[in-house]
Amino acid sequence: MTATEQIPGYAVGTWDIDTVHSDIIFSVRHMGVGKSKGRFGTFSGEIVTAANPLESSVTATIDITSIDTRNADRDAHVRSADFFDAEQFPTATFRSTGVRQDGEDFLIDGELTLKGVTKPVTLETELGGFNGEGLVGLSASTTINRTDFGVGPAGGAMIGEKVTLTLDIEAQLRS
Repeated sequence: MTATEQIPGYAVGTWDIDTVHSDIIFSVRHMGVGKSKGRFGTFSGEIVTAANPLESSVTATIDITSIDTRNADRDAHVRSADFFDAEQFPTATFRSTGVRQDGEDFLIDGELTLKGVTKPVTLETELGGFNGEGLVGLSASTTINRTDFGVGPAGGAMIGEKVTLTLDIEAQLRS
């Protein structure tokens, strides 16, 4: 059975991320005991589904200045040169380099560029499905080390170095 046969309603095409029905959320350990969470409110991207799903691709851009941790002072600090340096590096980008099947799920390999540094990442992806009316949904997550990208101080006493990114995406078939 091919990957396409395993995906009910699979459709080939170019899909634009619907930012109204999508979220990009992050969490990071705080003070060694809890987790602080936030989200990015402005982003865009496209998914291109190929006849062979393993030849599909994803690109995305995140507006770093749209960070929201529910605390305006913290948001301003995280945008500063101490962390993201959003004035010099206002966006982060992702470009897939390959797709692999992992049971019923997929692994999307790609390159994340953050603060001018590009590193390989793998998004563990669960396909929500195709609804037959021009919508596709998926959830994906990965964990990065923020210091690999030069974000914030090294040595996670106040804030952990591992950051989990979670994406809940709906995309609309481009007409």
